[in-house]
Amino acid sequence: MQRRNLMNVAAVAFVFVVLAAGALAQQTPPRPATEAATMPPLLWKEAWKQVLSGPVSDHVTRRVGPATVTNPNLELKLYGQHAEAVEVIIHEGRQDLWTGMSPAPVAMLLRDKRNFVDLTGLARLRAIVRTDSLHVLFPAIKLANGELAVGSREIQTDGDFLTTDVSFPGLVWRRLDPAKVTTSNPTDKGTDSIIIDNPDLSKVDEVGFVELMPGGGSGTPGGWVNVSTIELYAKAVRR
Repeated sequence: MQRRNLMNVAAVAFVFVVLAAGALAQQTPPRPATEAATMPPLLWKEAWKQVLSGPVSDHVTRRVGPATVTNPNLELKLYGQHAEAVEVIIHEGRQDLWTGMSPAPVAMLLRDKRNFVDLTGLARLRAIVRTDSLHVLFPAIKLANGELAVGSREIQTDGDFLTTDVSFPGLVWRRLDPAKVTTSNPTDKGTDSIIIDNPDLSKVDEVGFVELMPGGGSGTPGGWVNVSTIELYAKAVRR
């Protein structure tokens, strides 16, 4: 009899525990689901335009100009001692910037006339590019404070046009001399001053690519880079 009483007491206690747990669960509001991080929407796109000033076979007549940019909200910014030698060429039905005839390194960046851009988080620069011979591309930015910088992401396609994505956080950024387009040591205090510590990627003025070698001329075995259609997925920051 005593054992049966104990079992009854235990059963009643169990029922009370279950009821109490259910009541507590009803009173506790559900935790909000964690929102998955997503890539920002497309901010701008540029596909270039070849505007000839003479015969298409003439290198000079294919050079870039103000009309090269098709997006009215963007402007092309070129850096380098012979940046004017960059040409607009047609390949695979697309138009692209080509550095083959530039006898010095060149940086090719785009500036949104209305906005700075936020390159933090999952921001992406997506472009169809080609590199030939030993030539490579690197991402380049101009910070809001006016500093030009090159990121530590090497892009090489071995002669093919390929789509590449560049994410910006985590890259090591080095100062670029805007005239020579070489890594710059403005303070002359050793190699550490070339590195930009914690650059503010939340407010960037210009974004694009840099070619750190002179062009190798046209034809084989020349060397060059091509920058075709560019898309930027980032948040806008009003100027």
